[in-house]
Amino acid sequence: MATELSRIRHLWQTLYDGEHQAELAAFIAKLEAYKARYALSPLPLEWYQDAVVYSLYVDLFAGSFEGLTEKLDYLQALGVSCLWLLPVLDSPMKDAGFDIRDFRRVRADLTASPSDPNAVFADFLAEAHARGLAVIFDITLNHSSIEHPWFQAGKDDPSSPYRDYYIWSDTPELYREARIIFKGMMDSNWTKCGDQYYFHRFFDIQPDLNYRNPAVLSEMTFVLLDWLAQGVDGFRADAIPYLWKEAGTNCENLPKTHVIVKIFRAAMDYFRPGSILLAEANQPPLEVAKYFGQGDECQAAYHFPLMPRLYRALAEGSGQAIIDTLQPSFTPEIPESCQWFTFLRCHDELTLEMVTPAERSLIYQAYCRDPLWDFRLGEGISARLASLLERDPRKILLLNHLLLTITGTPILYYGDEVAKENDEACYHAMVAKTGYRDSRYLVRGPMAWEAVEQELVDPQSLASQVYYPLQRLLLTRRKYLALSRGTLAFVDVGDQRVLAYTRQLGEQRLLMLANLSGESVRVTVPAALGANDLLEQPLKHDAASLRLAPFGYHWLAATP
Repeated sequence: MATELSRIRHLWQTLYDGEHQAELAAFIAKLEAYKARYALSPLPLEWYQDAVVYSLYVDLFAGSFEGLTEKLDYLQALGVSCLWLLPVLDSPMKDAGFDIRDFRRVRADLTASPSDPNAVFADFLAEAHARGLAVIFDITLNHSSIEHPWFQAGKDDPSSPYRDYYIWSDTPELYREARIIFKGMMDSNWTKCGDQYYFHRFFDIQPDLNYRNPAVLSEMTFVLLDWLAQGVDGFRADAIPYLWKEAGTNCENLPKTHVIVKIFRAAMDYFRPGSILLAEANQPPLEVAKYFGQGDECQAAYHFPLMPRLYRALAEGSGQAIIDTLQPSFTPEIPESCQWFTFLRCHDELTLEMVTPAERSLIYQAYCRDPLWDFRLGEGISARLASLLERDPRKILLLNHLLLTITGTPILYYGDEVAKENDEACYHAMVAKTGYRDSRYLVRGPMAWEAVEQELVDPQSLASQVYYPLQRLLLTRRKYLALSRGTLAFVDVGDQRVLAYTRQLGEQRLLMLANLSGESVRVTVPAALGANDLLEQPLKHDAASLRLAPFGYHWLAATP
């Protein structure tokens, strides 16, 4: 444990150039007091590598934490093992909860009774853990809501100590090289307030925190530890590439941003080893991999560029784009204790930011079938999986097959397991409420549980055609650690329409096949195959080849 404290001291000196020694001493003393007070047991080693994550908004999925508790049996039966709760902290809800008003309070509207929201949340956590479900949630380490008491205390009083919790300037020309992230929705990263401007990388209702002030670093570190003390298993760290700002730079991925993340990680390791920090960094893999550090920053990070290449592969009927994306020259080796997290949409949209202009045009033309789905002027498509794939259960299951087998820890988005479609009523209601024409509200509609339950007993419904085969995929995946921790090697089976690859861990070697075309395909396969498909699907093969149905897939056991 002294190692983490020594690391924090060194990192603090690096971040603040040897200054703020009194603040460092207070920070260390508080850490030691927290450690002694709570004495938490460590979490299982690298549990996140074998997880299947289910991402949900509590209110949209179940109405409240009490409602979510009632749905835990459903989630457990589906076959997931970790719940990622999209924003649950106190918020005025101008940006779906990513505008946090109080970092230490759960939103009151997420409880079905007038009980203390944090107490209801604690009851939910206990029930989830009793079922073997880990729980992580979103926290915006880069910014707060404009309604946060820190901002309110400092915005009209330059002498307030909270004024320096945010970034103020006499001119909007500072950090002029920083790009505008919400193109089409924001015209500037600066907003006038009184005699000065405040800085924000996202909406103007989300002012950026000022980590040059050590009080901010201390506050945010102990926000994390307070939630770990209550039983949370980790955090999705939203927008971490932007934590540190310097004039003359684009204010992204700066060296001192990594120092801040290392301090967060060291404090979490000291307080509760095994708790996870998941990096939300929409950057190329070579840049994102830096957030793993030497295994001393985030344990996990999203692989943003893989997602659109899955859709490109399906549109082209060829897996070459996926193969190219996962080559070591593009996706680097990462520390053994770390893991990529993968998804079929970044919960909100099919992000097209991390692809070439030609790829962006191809994917946009193939999948954006309604102008309303356009997000950020062509850099994303706000649509649910079933809507993107024209309600075709074969395509929906094929992409889920790739998600669950090709690399990393998979994330399912709520409702995708029952082919939930875009919700235009939700979109129009939220535009009227917030004033922002944010197309991501199309994919944030509430679950219609009565309809879902009826559809799941009808074998002809789209929900049934997706849910039950997906459940089998999930439950089968649990049996094979090669699919979470094994090496990946692509296999040539003589037809580019079929993406084939092995996942191997020790003597466990699996061969995955995916027909990316709408045609029946016969391919040559390695001779040493198991007699049966691991999913108990019938195999149509002769001595030399195997036939795959249109958009079909197989999981095969192979001998080394």
